Amino acid sequence: MISLNYIEPVFRPPSEAFSLILQVTNGCSWNQCTFCDMYTAEQKRFKPRPQRELDQELSLVARTGQPVRRVFLADGDAMTLSFRRLKAILESIQAALPSVQRVSAYCLPRNLNNKTVEQLAELKSLGLSLLYVGCESGDDEVLEKIIKGETFDSSYQALAKIKQAGLKSSVMILNGMGGQMLSKQHAINSARLMNLTQPDYLATLVVSLPNGEQRIQSGFEGQFKMLTQAQLFSEIRLFLETLDLKKTIFRSDHASNYLVLKGVLGKDKAKLLAQVDQAIAHPEQAGLRPEWQRGL
Repeated sequence: MISLNYIEPVFRPPSEAFSLILQVTNGCSWNQCTFCDMYTAEQKRFKPRPQRELDQELSLVARTGQPVRRVFLADGDAMTLSFRRLKAILESIQAALPSVQRVSAYCLPRNLNNKTVEQLAELKSLGLSLLYVGCESGDDEVLEKIIKGETFDSSYQALAKIKQAGLKSSVMILNGMGGQMLSKQHAINSARLMNLTQPDYLATLVVSLPNGEQRIQSGFEGQFKMLTQAQLFSEIRLFLETLDLKKTIFRSDHASNYLVLKGVLGKDKAKLLAQVDQAIAHPEQAGLRPEWQRGL
């Protein structure tokens, strides 16, 4: 058993449960989003990790002789690193762990501003294949209030660049991110962003504020109100109804979700809408996740 030198806490997407987590940066370079408490701990101040440390960790893993199929580049936005650094990291992974078939990372849209399509395509040729893009919302008013530092257009440009480079994208939208006040426009404009970009994967999570509402209330001038369970279902229904996707794999099965939804959009759209309608009309029969099982 090899223990890597992680700076805790470490987060990863649910689909990376069996991946090698290679912590190429510590924390998040933006770290201003008022809904996010992932990287607010004192020990999570943003800092890229030296290449020599990464090489040492890859060497330790290689010496175990265990085949590694997938690698996830942590922490919050490894793609903030320069093209040169990312290329060196991917080359080190290839050299140490030739069995790796997929490398993935979180990606803030702004992190692609200084990378060309050609550079991203070269990173793809070195093993990078999937980027998890936390759009959170496609509504500019919501994005401004949560201090996301992004806009509808910046998210659109990033997702378009990812597609042009031949990489896959997995987009995250937060159910309830606009609160009760902006719920409708949040759902509609988030769906509009997805329709224009046609991501390979799409996931919805429910907004959770385990450390309280103080930070998020600052952007909403004290007017933010969490959606009730019924309002969350109404919002996700409007989102799904507005979506016009061709072959996007959709998941709403994160631990934060009351209602588990899985399908391919658009062929499963009618089925998913029927599930939501059942949850709205008869929540006691919808197999909802109990409150005590929900979490980040």
